[in-house]
Amino acid sequence: MADVTTTEINHSEHAPHVHITPMWIYLTVFFALAVGTVLTVAASRFDLGMWNTPIALVIATIKAVLVILFFMHVIHSPRLTWVVVIASFLWLGVLFVLMFADYLTRAWNIY
Repeated sequence: MADVTTTEINHSEHAPHVHITPMWIYLTVFFALAVGTVLTVAASRFDLGMWNTPIALVIATIKAVLVILFFMHVIHSPRLTWVVVIASFLWLGVLFVLMFADYLTRAWNIY
C-alpha cells in the first residue's frame, strides 16, 4: 500500500477550491443593496408614467445579480454554474418579453 501524506490528499485534483471573500466586499455589496432599496422606494414615490415598472425592474435585477454573485458565491464558481445562471436570466428575460407583449397588446375596455 502506498504511503499517502495529508498534504498530497489536500492538493489532489478532486479537492474543493476554497475562496475566502474579504469582509469589505460583503459590506460594499450590502451598502449597494441598501442604496438599491432606497432607490426603489424613491422611484415608487414619484409618478414617472410608464417608466415606473421598467425602472423598478432594472433596480431589482441589479440587486438580484449582486446577491447571486456575492452572497451565493457564483462569482467564484465553475463555468458550468455560470452557464446555468446566465441561462436562467435569459429565460427570465424571455418570460418578461412575453408578459409585456401580452400586456401591451390587450384591448383595454373600461366597463
